Amino acid sequence: MKKNLVSIVKYEKPLDSVRKAVDLSHGLDHLTAKAKVLIKPNIVFWTKATNFPKYGVITTSRVVEDMVVLLKEQGIDDISIAEGTVLRNPKDMETQLHAFKKLGYGELKKRYGVQYINIWERPFETVDLGDGVVVKFNTDIINSDFVVDLPVLKTHSMTMVSLGIKNLKGMIDIPSRKKCHNTHPEKDLHFWISRLADQMPPMFTLLDGIYTSERGPGIDGRMHRSDLLVASADILSADMVGARILGFEPAAVPHLAHAADRRQRPHDLSDIEIVGESIESVAKPHGFDFEYNDDKTLPLPMEKMGIQGLSYYKYDLSLCTYCSGMTSTVLAAIAKAWKGEPWNDVEILSGKVMKPTTGKKKTILFGKCMYQANKDNPDIQEMIAVKGCPPKPEKVSEALQKAGIDVDAGTFENLDLIPGKFLKRYEGKPEFDEAFYTIE
Repeated sequence: MKKNLVSIVKYEKPLDSVRKAVDLSHGLDHLTAKAKVLIKPNIVFWTKATNFPKYGVITTSRVVEDMVVLLKEQGIDDISIAEGTVLRNPKDMETQLHAFKKLGYGELKKRYGVQYINIWERPFETVDLGDGVVVKFNTDIINSDFVVDLPVLKTHSMTMVSLGIKNLKGMIDIPSRKKCHNTHPEKDLHFWISRLADQMPPMFTLLDGIYTSERGPGIDGRMHRSDLLVASADILSADMVGARILGFEPAAVPHLAHAADRRQRPHDLSDIEIVGESIESVAKPHGFDFEYNDDKTLPLPMEKMGIQGLSYYKYDLSLCTYCSGMTSTVLAAIAKAWKGEPWNDVEILSGKVMKPTTGKKKTILFGKCMYQANKDNPDIQEMIAVKGCPPKPEKVSEALQKAGIDVDAGTFENLDLIPGKFLKRYEGKPEFDEAFYTIE
């Protein structure tokens, strides 16, 4: 049986380490001369308002530039970098451009002729991935000759890991992203994600593990300097090895198991040949799940604070990115508002499937989907609706205050400044170096 080749390389030196990962994996062997190549990094989040810890959240500019250099050495002149960062305002065309420039992609354009593409300014094409999974992909990736997929090596609070396959979610339109977070008991988020690589052009995947993160994909997880690169011409093999490095058996990661089944491949690594470092020598378990109390009614840190009179139920797979992106801010604001007196039996519901609990005095329906699902539910004594998609920050603040939770409105007025506060965790630690996210 011919095995799929995956290289594991310790990051030690610019260009040389990426070159070694590519060469060992033979990742560019099928790259044809004069190919039109699209690079897909991971820029899951961005704000123009403040600097924030990109470590383990965003693909390093170091790895992006090194891949561009290797492509140029192959004689490739038509290179684009494309991304569709999560935006609270879908009409915001400036934030993505700001990210590209701050990450040094403008220098790549001047130095190597690389183009950068904001997919929100480009057309989308409908792609049927089978079994009812129909999404709209950015036209540039679908019509490229070759894709270089550069995700971060990280865990994810819903999909356990976010690697090569998951990174492609950043190339579908907003309605398609929301459809991934559906209520179907079998064709759920894991099922949809597992299909995203099925109709891609030929592809090379390199997992950027210079920095890794646990309890991602956002900035409220914990970042690590790991100095690892994982590479393969087979995206599923790269992801399965990446999952093992992060401490998960591929069979236990639902979207990887789905993808293996669709390809009629084993759930373990028996059809994969690993070259370079061994998994055992580099593996470092990373947590993925945020801890809640036993009945999932409150995050564990909030229960330890002694918070009473509030049920903030644990998120489920139907909670889409556009609502979940505000969760950490809401929780922080609530924790700050706690003064030791129980609140008036408040519950907060999110996603698409949660139902109100009989007897609760105040029910906050967080987001348009939750409002539509429960607006006529007779078990609600007092409904406080936040109907936006995603909710506007000021409306969230007003809803919490109406429920008797006296949050600081300023927290929500300055939402874009909050990510900068997380940077303090890493200041003064030399291993966390912003230079990896610039191009000189």
